[in-house]
Amino acid sequence: MTSKIKPSKGAPYARIMGVGGYRPTRVVPNEEILKHIDSSDEWIRSRSGIATRHWAGPEETVATMSVEASGKAIADAGITPEQIGAVIVSTVSHFKQTPAIATEIAHRIGAGKPAAFDISAGCAGFGYGLTLAKGLVTEGSAEYVLVLGVERLSDLTDLEDRATAFLFGDGAGAVIVGPANEPAIGPTVWGSEGDKAETIKQTLGWDVYRPTPVPGGDAPEGRPAPEEIRYPAITQEGQAVFRWAVFEMAKVAQQALDAAGVSPDDLDVFIPHQANMRIIDSMVKTLKLPESVTVARDVETTGNTSAASIPLAMERLLATGQAKSGDTALVIGFGAGLVYAATVVTLP
Repeated sequence: MTSKIKPSKGAPYARIMGVGGYRPTRVVPNEEILKHIDSSDEWIRSRSGIATRHWAGPEETVATMSVEASGKAIADAGITPEQIGAVIVSTVSHFKQTPAIATEIAHRIGAGKPAAFDISAGCAGFGYGLTLAKGLVTEGSAEYVLVLGVERLSDLTDLEDRATAFLFGDGAGAVIVGPANEPAIGPTVWGSEGDKAETIKQTLGWDVYRPTPVPGGDAPEGRPAPEEIRYPAITQEGQAVFRWAVFEMAKVAQQALDAAGVSPDDLDVFIPHQANMRIIDSMVKTLKLPESVTVARDVETTGNTSAASIPLAMERLLATGQAKSGDTALVIGFGAGLVYAATVVTLP
């Protein structure tokens, strides 16, 4: 039987056309974190490489930070908001289950009526969004796609948790993905390891704040009163995550290089998720990257911003001249789930 469905008519390839970032104005040094935990600046730096991070003020919401980053990416790409056919937002810190924050962002930037949706893939979220955007462009569902990674992880930080209080930062990173005449976003190597889901998690679900599981029903025996419940926070098993990231994610990164037909010697830039400086340095060593490869180390001054970390690091490398348009870059994100995504891209 012959199909009556017309073939899609998208672009032959897709590329990142522009990038933008937003970091909150408040800079939080390690000394401020040390007011809440028994530690030292030396210990924090030695374990994570983090010296400062940005935390959002009351007016710097997931939406407002996204709008700022989006505006810069749109300008960098040389398009207008009205040309955007889809908005993809990766975040774990927009606390409303519905509606998707992507719809509000699309409206605020003046994008008209694009497809708009949120995804939740933790620190791999930008890679997931980039992969979806590439598909939309090449199948013809959208000519230009706005991909955002945005987090207000300060809202999910337990300042009394010595293992995580210093890790997280806030910010938004955005890219515009559009048509290309040659390959500029390689195949994505992605996946999940759900058997390790407990190693990075939110401590409590929002359902604990309901006085009863069902409106009008009885509270289960032993259920704490709402005023006795600590605010949900992100926690992790540091050593388990470190070992997984160093050993397993280096393999994924190599698979992405192989899938793209690119060798370490062909690379100009390496932009891993900015989780931890020790993880970054270990991956560089395992992958045997040449000294000529520029390595993103934005985590030192930005902290771990989860889904926002890769586009923020990309934006800073380009803005400071450490990387340039046309460079070949390996990007890899990994985190809660556990999930991961890696690909090779041409920088805008």
